[in-house]
Amino acid sequence: MIDQNKMNRAIAHLKGKKVLMITTSNRWSGSDDIPKTTQLAEEMAQKLYDDGRDQAMAKIMDITKMNIYHCEGNVSDKKGNSCGVKGATLDHDNPTGNIRCWASVNHKDDELHKVANAIFEADVVLFFISTRWGQANAFYQKLIERLNWIENRWSTLEGDQLMKSKEAGCVVLGHNWNVEAIMENQMQVYRWFGFQVPREISYCWQWTSDVTDESAEGYLEDPKDFEADFGIGPKFIDESYDKWIKTRLLETAYEEGKRKPTPEEIEMCKSPEGFNQINHCKALGLTPREDGTKSISKKYGGKE
Repeated sequence: MIDQNKMNRAIAHLKGKKVLMITTSNRWSGSDDIPKTTQLAEEMAQKLYDDGRDQAMAKIMDITKMNIYHCEGNVSDKKGNSCGVKGATLDHDNPTGNIRCWASVNHKDDELHKVANAIFEADVVLFFISTRWGQANAFYQKLIERLNWIENRWSTLEGDQLMKSKEAGCVVLGHNWNVEAIMENQMQVYRWFGFQVPREISYCWQWTSDVTDESAEGYLEDPKDFEADFGIGPKFIDESYDKWIKTRLLETAYEEGKRKPTPEEIEMCKSPEGFNQINHCKALGLTPREDGTKSISKKYGGKE
């Protein structure tokens, strides 16, 4: 309940504001698992517009699916600090004219401008950060380094403080090490960027305080405890098939035998991708094999 209270406190503060939620944790493209930080962003976004607000007021942006180049280190070049200078102004997809990043200029397919423009449009920016080896994950770190020009424009170049009317915060999740320190560090980063940083919208969750707990059992319990602590329904990964059937399939009429699978579903379950959707295929009467090939039950026109 304590963790739900943290989330609800943040939601209460965010009500009525245009919120950009930036998720930074990834999974393999063929996996049906959803990172815990992404689940939490979806849960908060849903609650933010439960009161009838426009869903556009709570926008989720997944940067792990975007082409964002690494920072080029122009802030510490031997010629001096050229990060955020006027010469680095992006000449496309820059409606405010505020984006000044040499990496954006140097790489035409870079997509940082999508994040920057969304930040300019938002009242609040909320970062969802997973912890890896006691640090914010690499996707997040790459993004925050690429946004350095926001801070540099006013702190070093003595120009505009672009974020002074906006708020920022972070939600940091991890298994057994350092999440609170990461949260506090990143809150300070946002202050340096020029954001207002109300403590109400930042919080963290860690499965155990025992940094030595690396047991396989612990990693299985972690996602279940997370869902229980935040009141989030099961996402069918890490849940038994029977429980998943009850909570998902019966609600959506995917009960085995209740309807025939579509041709697209049959093809999907035949393919290697189908094994990653094992419960979905089973619910439709399509029998997966562990070697990655699929058989279709006779009930639906197959040979087995």
